[in-house]
Amino acid sequence: MGALHHTAIVSGGNTGIGAAIARGLLDEGYDVISLSRRKPDWSHPKLTSREVDLLDATATRQAAAELAANFAITHVVHNAGAIRAKLLEEVDDEDVGALAQLHFGAGIALAQAALPNMKQARFGRIVLLSSRAALGAATRTVYSATKAGIIGMARTWALELAPFGITVNVVAPGPIGDTEMFESVMSPESERAKKLAQSIPLGRLGKSSDVARAVTFFSSPDADFITGQTLYVCGGASIGSISI
Repeated sequence: MGALHHTAIVSGGNTGIGAAIARGLLDEGYDVISLSRRKPDWSHPKLTSREVDLLDATATRQAAAELAANFAITHVVHNAGAIRAKLLEEVDDEDVGALAQLHFGAGIALAQAALPNMKQARFGRIVLLSSRAALGAATRTVYSATKAGIIGMARTWALELAPFGITVNVVAPGPIGDTEMFESVMSPESERAKKLAQSIPLGRLGKSSDVARAVTFFSSPDADFITGQTLYVCGGASIGSISI
């Protein structure tokens, strides 16, 4: 197993949590392919980037097929996500379709493209990014629903893929202050953000590096007796209540 070369696809690997995940895997010696709408503004000798809109199902499947044809993919980390914060009365069909494609469809397409190589190698790591919001959060109807669905999807894949040496796990971040997604909701320096941090048991907002370390753990060849699990990286927010 130690001789197997590791190549990871990281969706949304250009910024924020995705970039931290990509850097963490690069530090472990993996080749990393960032699959995002925008090219990363940073570089590494073992980093490759592909630009694709993961909301476009056809383009996503084409990109996934191209990557699988040119790289022996051993790891898939599906990190890309979007919130679309709205009260129930404001949610529309486009929101449902968009987040279902981004959180479910893109992850399925990437996993399906990588599976032939993983099965042949009798090794693979799939890590899906959910959210503490899977437990419920106001204005998050579609986001919470799809992030909760990711957990069920991962458990199902874990059962199907275990015989092939492929593990499937979930990392569910709480509020991570150094991301564009967080800043789209509130400024990390605002009083609202400070109040949110105080409501978290550990008393601070998370950092992208906190999440990246969890993903690196699940991605390790040594994490071969752990599958179908969800790890909340949330400062304890999943065991209490927070006020956004």
